[in-house]
Amino acid sequence: MNNINCLVVEGNITREPAFRTTPNGFPICKIPIAVNHYYKKAASGEYENEVSYFDVETFGKLAEICAKFSQKGRGLSVVGRLKQNRWTTPEGKNTSRVTIIAEKIEFKQRFNKADQDESEASRAETEDAAEEATASALAQAAASDGGEEVVQF
Repeated sequence: MNNINCLVVEGNITREPAFRTTPNGFPICKIPIAVNHYYKKAASGEYENEVSYFDVETFGKLAEICAKFSQKGRGLSVVGRLKQNRWTTPEGKNTSRVTIIAEKIEFKQRFNKADQDESEASRAETEDAAEEATASALAQAAASDGGEEVVQF
């Protein structure tokens, strides 16, 4: 029986992702992220920022998508599990590292000027198309009702 090993982490990408394929052609993408935690110190009342760094590993189709859309600084939400890798260094020292194996990733909206302008233009086009469709439907309804007045609101 498996024990529960599930976590949700939200942070920002700290470096460009490392994408590679195995000798069998299986895609793997490693994404380094930083997670901020703000808390208030009890003694002084000052706020403290604690930063934790994690490596997120993705596999298969998710790895290909992450390699395409991950850029340094972009926000990321990860649902996954922890995995501990253990090895012995050439000097004989036992070492380990904990990574997050991603099962689901959600990219946060980018907030640079070009993306914001593009988003606003897309929203305006959608609103214009909706207004045209509404006006057309109202005109059709007026014509089919024998010319009765249609009030638009």
